[in-house]
Amino acid sequence: MYANKRYLTIAWFLVIPALLIRAFTTVYPIVETFRISFFDIKILRGINQFVGLQNYVNIFHDPKVIEAIGFTAIFVIGSMIGHVVLGVILALILNMKFAGQKILRTIVLLPWALPMVVVAIASKWAVNNDYGLINDFVRWFNPSFHMDWLINTFTARTAVIAVDLWKDLPFFAILVLASLQFISSDVYEAASIDGAGSLRSFFKITLPLISRNIFVLSIFFTMWRITSFDVVYAMTAGGPGNSTDLIAYRITTEAFTNLNTGYSAAMAVTLFFVMAILSGLSLYASKKVDY
Repeated sequence: MYANKRYLTIAWFLVIPALLIRAFTTVYPIVETFRISFFDIKILRGINQFVGLQNYVNIFHDPKVIEAIGFTAIFVIGSMIGHVVLGVILALILNMKFAGQKILRTIVLLPWALPMVVVAIASKWAVNNDYGLINDFVRWFNPSFHMDWLINTFTARTAVIAVDLWKDLPFFAILVLASLQFISSDVYEAASIDGAGSLRSFFKITLPLISRNIFVLSIFFTMWRITSFDVVYAMTAGGPGNSTDLIAYRITTEAFTNLNTGYSAAMAVTLFFVMAILSGLSLYASKKVDY
């Protein structure tokens, strides 16, 4: 009994420093963000006064924030539709038996292994009208083609969504592929004997068996999309105007460019609650999935 208490004491003695560091780097910033969200803090003007819930009210009356929320919704929905549809198709291709299968799987994962900032900067160069790879390719067929992709609102938004999709689609597909490999080949053999073709087998067997896994993956990927920052930061800086502002980028802009600390903290807290709700939903959904 004494020995057990001694070991427990030693264990706590070793763990407490890590817990203190974790509390200082995680708990304290969260608590401080909640606190300053009730203050009007403008560093350049020397303003620091309590305003209660006014910062939260201002969020829903700020045109820039409303526009950022709108594009964030477009970004998340557009990206996730692409992830689910193209991810399942890519996973089905990678699940086929053919020579060089392992090599192809490795190559497919390469975009995901690259840092998003690197991908975004390279994409910014690729869509440049004068020396970009994409316009240069189109001009092989249409020499008079001219397109400033990041100047027009629609094309800039489309480019941001496409880059995000290209970057993370392989990872989504690999996770779906893992689900596919849990399906026994005996099920498909039985369906084939009963006269089911490939298309019918997909909709009657494959899709129902992986649908719950896709749902859980979609929740996690949606959460990552909502907090996306680096693709816009490195590729468009929110332009043209504020048309490609994501909510996470708008928070950063208010905090570090406009130095409107209290207001940015209120937006961060609001986003925190949204993410908390999605986290709870993902945990609930995870428990309902039969692996």
